[in-house]
Amino acid sequence: MTTDTQAARPARVEHPSREDRAARGRAARGAVPRSAHAELPLPADRPDPVALLQRQAEGRVPELLPIRYGRMVASEFAFYRGAAAVMADDLSRTPSSGIRVQCCGDAHLSNFGVFASPERHLVFDLNDFDETLPGPWEWDVKRLAASFEIGARENGFAGADRRAVVMRAVRAYREAIRQMSGQTNLDVWYASLDVERLVADATARLPAKAIARAEKNITKARSRDSMQAFAKLTVREDGRRRFVSDPPLVVPVSELFPGRLERDELQEWIRLRLREYRQTLQADRRRLLEQYHFVDLARKVVGVGSVGTRCFIALMLGADESDPLMLQIKEATTSVLEPYLGRSVQRNAGHRVVAGQRLMQAASDIFLGWQRVEGADGVMRDYYWRQLRDWKGSAEILAMEVKAMEIYAQMCGWTLARAHARSGDRVAIGAYLGAAETFDRAIADFAAAYADQNARDHRALVDAVAAGTVEAQTGL
Repeated sequence: MTTDTQAARPARVEHPSREDRAARGRAARGAVPRSAHAELPLPADRPDPVALLQRQAEGRVPELLPIRYGRMVASEFAFYRGAAAVMADDLSRTPSSGIRVQCCGDAHLSNFGVFASPERHLVFDLNDFDETLPGPWEWDVKRLAASFEIGARENGFAGADRRAVVMRAVRAYREAIRQMSGQTNLDVWYASLDVERLVADATARLPAKAIARAEKNITKARSRDSMQAFAKLTVREDGRRRFVSDPPLVVPVSELFPGRLERDELQEWIRLRLREYRQTLQADRRRLLEQYHFVDLARKVVGVGSVGTRCFIALMLGADESDPLMLQIKEATTSVLEPYLGRSVQRNAGHRVVAGQRLMQAASDIFLGWQRVEGADGVMRDYYWRQLRDWKGSAEILAMEVKAMEIYAQMCGWTLARAHARSGDRVAIGAYLGAAETFDRAIADFAAAYADQNARDHRALVDAVAAGTVEAQTGL
């Protein structure tokens, strides 16, 4: 009989030799040749993409869903950003080497960006982990590669230039994994991309216009902090600060639940939720958070694929109004990968997101935590907390020329490799990939084929909106 103590005993951690790990990677080529990753085996009875999106939207806020679809119909790339669930279903049929890592689950090119490390350096990294889950490393690489193919098409690049961009991303991933396979665990863990150094290194490779744009984006990112959000999103009224009402994008909770929450009742409810959330933080960060007091709460629409999930922003103040802290409280649901890879070991979806983010990022938000909350409708939901803005910035994809996108692709490929190297067997993956471009070419073929499929899926949503079976609200 297995006792509770035995059931709770941690699994034994194996430590195979570097040679054994490399042999595992090389052996995987026999089962799944690298050239096989060019395949896109879509069955005749492939699920309807619009139906998959609607199924994913079950349980979301109904009045916000037209905004989600309105953003997705805007372009093929916008559709791709919101269609992680559709691609997860397609990826589940593709070849896999059998080597797993912590997957981002939605590693498209717009889910990379800059933000501040705790040491106040600007770093470049993955920045969206809503779908994170352990899974095949190839799935993240294919989603990233296809996003560059689709983004390059949107920018009007010629076929050869599109392929060069995709190949640059995949080659950067392959070469980084192989390089990291020979490094120490600590070297890999501490590796990161310093943004200022990246811009300095790119000066000789990019035209002055592109460098000026990058420097402008860095300056803009440094200004995107709690103070900037405080000035933009709040107003002083009746002697106190509150969030500006801008429905449906920003709606204070006093308007969401008119007459149902008295101010004192709301304050007490939030204090209880803050205590629960604080327990998921490190002790030093709990102490920091305790120096702020709650002021106001609002619902805020964010992103493309996330629209319709419950997302709130909380206004906290320290000593006075010169010391604000803006926190985002975002609903976490089942990862789009879970139907194909199994349930997360973290039973709280917010905990799943936080654990995956901490594992994959070089430096994570100091206020990253999670919670389970009963909503006004009596339904228990999972959330994760983080700062709303902390020097956050993103690349202007549609303004990129070919050379700039190639460099950006190289940055993303390296960053994804570093994230996978922290959580998976980088030696086995490096041995599987090898020194040749076999895998790179296969993924470039896959990306082109998937971009064609994405265009058809986007058209299906556009047609559904035109037919009135899906409601879409554009311009928001």
